[in-house]
Amino acid sequence: MSTKKILLSGIKPTGQAHIGNYFGMLKQCVDFQDEYDSFIFIPDYHALTSVQSGQEMAENSLNLAIDLMAIGVDPNKSVMFKQSDVPEVTELCWIFNCLTTMPYLMRAHAFKDSEAKNKEINVGVFDYPILMAADILIQDADLVPVGQDQQQHVEYARDTAEKFNRIYGETFKLPKAYIKEDVAVVPGIDGHKMSKSHGNHIPLFAEDDQIRALCMKIVTDSKTPAEPKDTSTDNIFALHKLFSTDQLADIEKRYCEGGMGYKESKELLAENIIKFIAPLREKRKSIAADLAKVKAILAEGGEKARARAITKMKEVKEKTGLSF
Repeated sequence: MSTKKILLSGIKPTGQAHIGNYFGMLKQCVDFQDEYDSFIFIPDYHALTSVQSGQEMAENSLNLAIDLMAIGVDPNKSVMFKQSDVPEVTELCWIFNCLTTMPYLMRAHAFKDSEAKNKEINVGVFDYPILMAADILIQDADLVPVGQDQQQHVEYARDTAEKFNRIYGETFKLPKAYIKEDVAVVPGIDGHKMSKSHGNHIPLFAEDDQIRALCMKIVTDSKTPAEPKDTSTDNIFALHKLFSTDQLADIEKRYCEGGMGYKESKELLAENIIKFIAPLREKRKSIAADLAKVKAILAEGGEKARARAITKMKEVKEKTGLSF
């Protein structure tokens, strides 16, 4: 039996993964898979809050599995699975719902954001943090790599674990969020947090021409090439810190002293992003050529993740009196 701690993380199948997803969370899943017993999942139940086409959901989920393998998630080191292949997670969510108050859930950022925009909010959006708590706690996760905007969800999981443990006895671990501070928020081409929903993202497997076109759209101020520029506020430089590490000192010097225009900076950034993405893109095409293998990996991962969930739910049902 492994003595490693458990890592769990997931990304919703709601469209193409982008470079913000990669640096904010996905890279950590790859970097830590030798150190932890890793469970990397595709939260398709969560995605039902916004994706309501069966064909789109299936395609997105399969494509995301391919993406994960292309960036280096190794099925021999990490358990990769679909959330819906572990139905016990929704069973645990209901148990947690019965311990959770509505005012507590109304503090969730996603709910408040939807409410502020006067959206007609479905129950899935409202209950999203509790389903995520079930995802995390049912696998006994120790570490949960997330982006800055997901930190509250890990806090909800901890609160839920503490409340259950207080009522029914010690059952769940208290997970910790892992946020890589230097990439806590990756800016999009408009300067706001990179997001698929905002349409300001650079896809992780974009073609060269698309990368160049998107880089040229990055928002800047109106300084001339000769004028000094502030590296702490420049959106292009923020991305240089991720993709142009070998040249960063020279770029920073030219920014601060003047002598680098935004057009030149964007062109350099685009070429460095292309150098990074091109081999991932080719690996992805190779993996996508054998969809049967990808589906088999997900199915096997689902069996492993579900076996752990069944064991956990046996304990939960006994403590709650649902089995005797």
